[in-house]
Amino acid sequence: MIKLRAVFAKQDRAKYISHLDLNRCMLRTFRRSGLPIWYTEGFHSHPYFSFALALSLGYESECEVLDFNLNEEVPFEEVKNRLNAVMPDGMRIISVAEPKRKITAITQAEYSFSLVSDDITEIYDAVEKLLNEPEILIEKKTKKGIRTVDIKRELEIMIFEMKENSADMVMRLPAGTQTNYNPSLFIEALKRSFENPFEAKKIKRTKILCENNEIFS
Repeated sequence: MIKLRAVFAKQDRAKYISHLDLNRCMLRTFRRSGLPIWYTEGFHSHPYFSFALALSLGYESECEVLDFNLNEEVPFEEVKNRLNAVMPDGMRIISVAEPKRKITAITQAEYSFSLVSDDITEIYDAVEKLLNEPEILIEKKTKKGIRTVDIKRELEIMIFEMKENSADMVMRLPAGTQTNYNPSLFIEALKRSFENPFEAKKIKRTKILCENNEIFS
């Protein structure tokens, strides 16, 4: 059994493929590729593959991680090309390599997005005000029910700038097997503190990170 890890992009119309449907898409993709995929053992045998992090519906990404196994060696570039030949529109394999770290090594994910309103200066000022608050409290759904958490302590702003038609942000949030936040939590908090309507557009996951800000691979 040969373990492989692919990094793939999920963009354009593919951002509306749910995580459940993504599993079905990859199942079809592997079967159509003709690659010697390793199947699980047991009565209900099926191709083994898993994703590092679920991506919220409507989000784009250029760094999704897919682990899978082969029964025999195939050059990385050939694996990439054979998968890309049958991938759904909007999805593209960027690289294929042997895994270096376990999924449990993931600590953060980085996202970029734009905030758009009739008055860009106003929304920019509203974000600055929110970021200067001692707490940013949100309600998050967990396995034990709804609980209130403060995302301010774990929120890291990499870029915040005002453009001609938008206020653009790049932020890092906790991610991994224990905690997995996304920008919708911050956006909801902003909606509660800012009365005027605005939209969050072009939300994209740009990096998946380990400790010391290393790219997960």
